[in-house]
Amino acid sequence: MGHYIEVEDNIKIYAEDIGSGQPVVFLHGWPLNNKAFESQVGELAMNGFRFIGIDLRGYGKSDKPWHGYDYDTAASDVKAVVDHLKLENFVLAGFSMGGPIAIRYITKFGQQNVDKLLLLSAAAPLFTQRDGFKYNLKPKEVDDIINQVKEDRPAFLSEFADMFFEQKHSPEFLHWFQLLGLEAGAHSTINSAIALRDEDLRDELTGISVPTAIFHGKKDQICEYALGEELEKQIPNSVLVPFKHSGHGINADEPERFNTELIRFLRSTGVKSE
Repeated sequence: MGHYIEVEDNIKIYAEDIGSGQPVVFLHGWPLNNKAFESQVGELAMNGFRFIGIDLRGYGKSDKPWHGYDYDTAASDVKAVVDHLKLENFVLAGFSMGGPIAIRYITKFGQQNVDKLLLLSAAAPLFTQRDGFKYNLKPKEVDDIINQVKEDRPAFLSEFADMFFEQKHSPEFLHWFQLLGLEAGAHSTINSAIALRDEDLRDELTGISVPTAIFHGKKDQICEYALGEELEKQIPNSVLVPFKHSGHGINADEPERFNTELIRFLRSTGVKSE
């Protein structure tokens, strides 16, 4: 079933809600929506978990206001969904841009109700290079992306799909992926890219104590593998699970392994390195 949840006056966030059991709250990446996890929905439901897929503001079926594309507001939107659905002892799973939003959620609202944390190809602790942080994209490269989105968003999304995946996918699949991006507001896509460029979560990692799994593709061209290594170093109770044959879209590049590792982590009592 789907829920439309008011998070501010006249601003509603959409959440997909399928299955029963322990809730797993998925936060999608830029510039997609919860449909990006459709191959996880059945797997979770069959294994006794409840899939909660949130369309972040500006994306999918959620409202697309002009404001609110920073991580603080996104985390507050997630909290409104969690409270409305009365979720308890849930797993928080953030993919790409959803990763730093999941971290900010814990920073802002605490982790007493969060059972585990999943960081999937996460754009954290930083998406862009700074003094003392020389990983991933340069800020100017994000500016170039913003300009491409402004000039020809459909063409950019087609090129972005080529960067997103390491394995070969059908033209139909890549077209579907492009359409997910086109469901977002153009202004939402641009404003979220600004947040990705500018936000910094380096001071928010050491306080995370819930069991954390970091899934990351070794061949990721959007959030390089070094980001996953950095997260494992900084988050105390964490394990890094490398996907050797994957780019950014690990759940599509290695779907069987992704789902196996996902269910294994959800069923685990804590983090254990293989």
